[in-house]
Amino acid sequence: MEKEKKKITLKEIGPARLVMLLMAGIFLVLVSLPNLTSSDKKTKEPSVSSKSLVSQSSDSAKDETKLYVTDLEDRLKKVLMKVDGIGAVEVMITLKGSKEEVILKDRPYTNESVNEVDGEGGSRNSDKTEQSDTTIMVEGSDGVKKPYILKEIEPEVEGILVIAQGGDRAVIQSEIIDAVQVLFGVPSHKVKVMKMNS
Repeated sequence: MEKEKKKITLKEIGPARLVMLLMAGIFLVLVSLPNLTSSDKKTKEPSVSSKSLVSQSSDSAKDETKLYVTDLEDRLKKVLMKVDGIGAVEVMITLKGSKEEVILKDRPYTNESVNEVDGEGGSRNSDKTEQSDTTIMVEGSDGVKKPYILKEIEPEVEGILVIAQGGDRAVIQSEIIDAVQVLFGVPSHKVKVMKMNS
């Protein structure tokens, strides 16, 4: 009589071994990240509530957005003032949102597939998938743990208002709109040019 080959299923491996494998995988990922393991971990982590961290990060995001807009406005103003016929300029830029940070997440999952056959020839298939989501944290030079950021996406420009001394002339308006479109990629209907009050 031939011996039948038996497939090993996740159910036979057992949940304890699966958890151990998962923990080993997470450990390997954490060890491979830079600045995560350091030999000088003698400083204790400051105890900060998660609500205060969220409010601090949202406040710093607002400040960064204001600085970003101010920088864009100043640079546009300086460039436009150098163009002949435009004269003094004031600029206002609005954004669609704020800066977005893409955070590294560990998304381990388990997939269990069971095929049961009874003695009367009937069979039953069942699939079970579980997925979790964990943010990868790194310790900064100040000893505070922060999420590992993969990339930062600057906010998109919504509209631009330019008030210029020469803003009543059609040629100047056209040049300003063309320059703004080239620099910011906004459509012409999102750019408004007006004459400055004398």
